[in-house]
Amino acid sequence: ISQNRASMIEINSETDFVSRNDVFQEFVRNCSILSVNANTDVQELSHMKYINSENTVQEELTKNIATIGENLNIRRIEKVELINDGLIVSYVHNSVSENLGKIGVLVCLESEGEKDILEKIGKEIAMHIAATKPLAIKINNLDTKVVENEKKILKEQTLSSGKPIEIADKIVQGRLKKFYQEVVLEEQTFVIDGKSTIKQVLEEHSSKLGKKIEIVDFKILILGEG
Repeated sequence: ISQNRASMIEINSETDFVSRNDVFQEFVRNCSILSVNANTDVQELSHMKYINSENTVQEELTKNIATIGENLNIRRIEKVELINDGLIVSYVHNSVSENLGKIGVLVCLESEGEKDILEKIGKEIAMHIAATKPLAIKINNLDTKVVENEKKILKEQTLSSGKPIEIADKIVQGRLKKFYQEVVLEEQTFVIDGKSTIKQVLEEHSSKLGKKIEIVDFKILILGEG
């Protein structure tokens, strides 16, 4: 995290043994620092000067492959940027070392509220995201292709169960609401209290602070996903 910007990077090794190597971990940390200025472009990062070295990142990667004796790969970068007042909070699940682990989350909270309070709220929401892996913040942020595909699947399931077509659409709408509760961050049940939605949690904290808190962006990286 660098002021109003933050990034996460996924770098792969062939074995878990190498991922715990100090040389590899230092390389990942340094690439993470540099990636804040790389616009989510791995090629752009590869051509940047490595920290405290005359080498580029790519040359340092090649050197580490030769030294460690195992193939390494810079796979992808995720980045967030906060335009207005607020805070960017990070969370790494099951970290093997500081800021290094297999699931990483960045959350952008927009608010004029006190930073220490936003830090606590943001950390809990980031932990929630690591557990639930939402696809979007709000319903209208969901990819329309994802929604249409889900509608199609639900309609086919409803009709194949013998329901008449005239009530199929109503049933689909009800099941679609359940789908939103599963994949949309604000509609999800907060894993920490097990009853409030994330939207309700934000409203409650906003009321206590006397300042609105809004999640304006989040990113999650899961090692090896896809």
